[in-house]
Amino acid sequence: MPREMPDFARKFGYGDFIMLDHVAPGEANMMQGKRFFRKIKENCWNPEIRISEYEEFNTQVQVVCTIPVLFSYWARPKDGAEVARFLNDDIAESIAPYKKNYLGLGTLPMQDTDLSIKELERCKELGFPGVQIGSNINDKNLSEPEFYPIFEACQDLGMAVFVHPWNMMGMDQMRKYWLPWLVGMPAETSRAITSMIFAGIFEKLPELRVCFAHAGGSFIPTIGRIEHGFNCRPDLVAIDNDVNPKEYLGKFWVDCITHDADTLEFILKKMGSNRVCLGSDYPFPLGDLEIGKFIEEMNLPQQSVEDIFCNSSLEWLGLDANEFV
Repeated sequence: MPREMPDFARKFGYGDFIMLDHVAPGEANMMQGKRFFRKIKENCWNPEIRISEYEEFNTQVQVVCTIPVLFSYWARPKDGAEVARFLNDDIAESIAPYKKNYLGLGTLPMQDTDLSIKELERCKELGFPGVQIGSNINDKNLSEPEFYPIFEACQDLGMAVFVHPWNMMGMDQMRKYWLPWLVGMPAETSRAITSMIFAGIFEKLPELRVCFAHAGGSFIPTIGRIEHGFNCRPDLVAIDNDVNPKEYLGKFWVDCITHDADTLEFILKKMGSNRVCLGSDYPFPLGDLEIGKFIEEMNLPQQSVEDIFCNSSLEWLGLDANEFV
């Protein structure tokens, strides 16, 4: 995220837009209006520190994108578009001196289709290989018709899509024990995947390249139940797409963040190593902050390791490794 955030609430006259309160050198509090949201360090905004910290784990290239709470999908469309432009310009400026170390994913004002496509085109001009979006847009599933033109534009422009959970369902009912992050996030990602599958988005847009965070959340571990529901109640499930959801395993990407070797083995079996990307969720504590360590300890075939560490991400992003040598 940017080191300094404008006071969008003052500028627009409403809303709990995120601002930073720099409380100590290299440390800041993210404030959501007057409420404390999270304490962060300068590795959220300092590209040189990030490079040195990643080097500890033999990682040269980082794909960076906006912290989801900054999406501001709830804002008025023109205001959301201004926030997205600010965030995208900051990423572009931050990574420009480090062509061998960084790639950026853009942010879109998903509350407005036309403004999203306009900013998507600008992200392409900024040199981003793709964009990041939330698992829902103001509680609307990604299957809603208003989002289809955005996905279509992503396919036509060759822009990859990264879907990250946010605005977790049921948050008000389960704030205790960090349950929105432990339970809500995996469910949100499954919500996004199933919505896109059942709406036929992957069927209609076969060249669309989408990666889902956190190993696809709860989707892949519950694919048997999802398939069974598709088979036993097609009148409820298969109303827009009659293709078995299991057929889409391997047609999108997920990252490797499972925090559990057995679960990752299952993901690899279902998806294939060429559809599993290296994820970190750096620098936040729920991420895999010893980047790739547990994968190196799993005694996987060398091809699988190479796929996870670089090949899958390069294919998803439509890039060539020689660009970073």
